[in-house]
Amino acid sequence: MRPIFYFMRNARLHVLSAWCLACCFLGVVPAVTAQPEVDGKPDSSAFIRIPSDTDDWTRHFRIGALVGMNIKASFSENGLFNLSGNNPANGIYDDGYVRPDQNGDPNYTSYWGYNNRASQYNAASQTLQMHSTASYSTTGNANNESGVFPGFEMAYGDNLWYWKHARVGWELGFGLLPVNISESSSTPASVTQNTYTFSTATLGVAGFPTTLSYQGGSSGTGPIISTAYSLTTTNNNSGTVASSQSLDVMLYTVRLGPSFYWDLTEHIGMSLGAGPAVGVVSGNYKYNETITAGGINARNSGKIGGTDVIFGGYVNGTLMYHVQNDADIYIGAQYMPMGNATISGGGRQGRLNLGGQLYFSIGINWPF
Repeated sequence: MRPIFYFMRNARLHVLSAWCLACCFLGVVPAVTAQPEVDGKPDSSAFIRIPSDTDDWTRHFRIGALVGMNIKASFSENGLFNLSGNNPANGIYDDGYVRPDQNGDPNYTSYWGYNNRASQYNAASQTLQMHSTASYSTTGNANNESGVFPGFEMAYGDNLWYWKHARVGWELGFGLLPVNISESSSTPASVTQNTYTFSTATLGVAGFPTTLSYQGGSSGTGPIISTAYSLTTTNNNSGTVASSQSLDVMLYTVRLGPSFYWDLTEHIGMSLGAGPAVGVVSGNYKYNETITAGGINARNSGKIGGTDVIFGGYVNGTLMYHVQNDADIYIGAQYMPMGNATISGGGRQGRLNLGGQLYFSIGINWPF
């Protein structure tokens, strides 16, 4: 006895297509040789239990590779977000640093540097400014439809009855599919930015570095400035957030439902199946952002982990070539619409849309 697996279709129109395909398969059945006679009823419309001592191989196990298609993702962020990329408490800013050096004097240091002399140094007042983006608020949404994802599947099933030219039974299937979908976008933002102003009077104008950027070391030698600063906070500074977001998850699916099997010829078999399915999505929502305001860039990145359980159904079809009595090569297709899986936290959300997922598979089947 041999099974047959996957024939999938996409979106609501694809559901109709899948059932139309099933009907086409059923239309082929009258040309097929009838099942063995049981209790004198070779072509009965009733379900006839397959005897336990039958020569038919009613059970099967299948394993193979599959690819998933038509899986989409959407991303959104809404609210106020604090930044993790800078650390002003330790003297690290978006455009430079002022940190204690090895001399141990808390009031002066050689361990300082800047990114842009023209925008940060004021020769008239002999001051140097450092900036730190504290937070931003924004509202943005983005969608992405991805390509093809490779994975694997396995299934086990049994046939219990004859029904006309078909064998009727059940099949339990499992699928595993790694999914990674990314998108990049830019949205307006309202930025809160702190400005730290340091005195460079110890250097004078002549002693201040003339290079566009400067990075001093911690040895205590070299240009020295004061570690004291004055703080100015600018709220609602107009800016932008350029972000790259991704869902990096594993999709596990389990399905169980009735199956219908036909031997079309001596070497080719076919099966159809349909029923409920459940999925588990587990992984990370990742983000990498550049916040720009007042000519200053700040970077922010992180990830949010999560797991979501979703429900749906499936319809599939499989064609099988009987290589020998105890081994088949199969190809299949399956349409498995499910709900949306969501990973979210802190105003950020990544949603995996599985409403139209379509699978194609190929592998080896063992009847027994």
